[in-house]
Amino acid sequence: MTKKLVRAVTAGLTGSVLALTLAACNGDSNANQDAASTPEGELQEVTVGAIAIADVAPLHLAVQEGFFEEEGLDVEIIETTGGAVSLPGVVAGDYDFAFLNVASLMIARDQGLDVEFIANGTTTTGEPGADNIGIVVAEDSEVESTADLTQSTSNQLNNIGDIATRLAVDNAGGDGADIEFLELAFGEAEAAVENGNVEAALLAEPYLTQAQDAGLKVVSSPYAEAHPELDTGGYFTRSETVEDNPELVESFRNAINRGLEYADENPDEVREIVATYTEIDEEILQRIQLPRFTPEFTREGLEDLGRSAKEHGYLTEEPDLDALLPEQ
Repeated sequence: MTKKLVRAVTAGLTGSVLALTLAACNGDSNANQDAASTPEGELQEVTVGAIAIADVAPLHLAVQEGFFEEEGLDVEIIETTGGAVSLPGVVAGDYDFAFLNVASLMIARDQGLDVEFIANGTTTTGEPGADNIGIVVAEDSEVESTADLTQSTSNQLNNIGDIATRLAVDNAGGDGADIEFLELAFGEAEAAVENGNVEAALLAEPYLTQAQDAGLKVVSSPYAEAHPELDTGGYFTRSETVEDNPELVESFRNAINRGLEYADENPDEVREIVATYTEIDEEILQRIQLPRFTPEFTREGLEDLGRSAKEHGYLTEEPDLDALLPEQ
């Protein structure tokens, strides 16, 4: 089966995402209706919104290896720029499923959106200093560890990066509430540290590897230090889809879980397929740290993250994981 990849463009991640998403609730749910009405014996056409990063390699591998086709699905991957596109897209029915970080979905549910995870996607390696997310400082910085942090950039505020970092600082004996976060794109953060404009920068791969090549040092791995089994992203849909089309959800889950297992067992193939849908330099791609790809969610890590999000004012109440996560 040939993979179809479509690019969706957005002006950026803004505070208007929730308003757009709530407005989308009044839209048609054509994607789910089409999938549900597919004639017997034909593949159901399914759309999946996914940002072009290594985290979604299992999705691409599941298409390439025919796992979706074996479940009766013809998957179209629509490239997005993140939650600003994928969240309202799923709510409106433009996508059947999409990939999103766990904090964004916690916040979305806290704000009244009926969405839930149906499959896991990525998990921290659990190894400080060897994770796909890290905080870097200048080589001569006095910051030596997570507990020393007082300031950091994040590519998007009120999200998993700053929430997990506050939790990691709390775990290290510091006070996560005292950290000042500055919103700055990954591509600009390295220079900001080098020029002394900011103390530290929270970076994802491949920016993390590039920053180390430039002489910056990693002093914290916030996801791994928040919880060694923290799940960081997953595949979600509307709760209405879970209720009205359980066969579709189960088929998608079966295929993506096979993709996750395959990716975790074949890191070389992960790097090969990432090269087909990103523009990461080939030499850098061979050295970036990959996350773990695990089918099962670990509730303890998400409980800690949700509790921290509530304590630091990101949520009005701790998330209901029974409603957020699939049965396992």
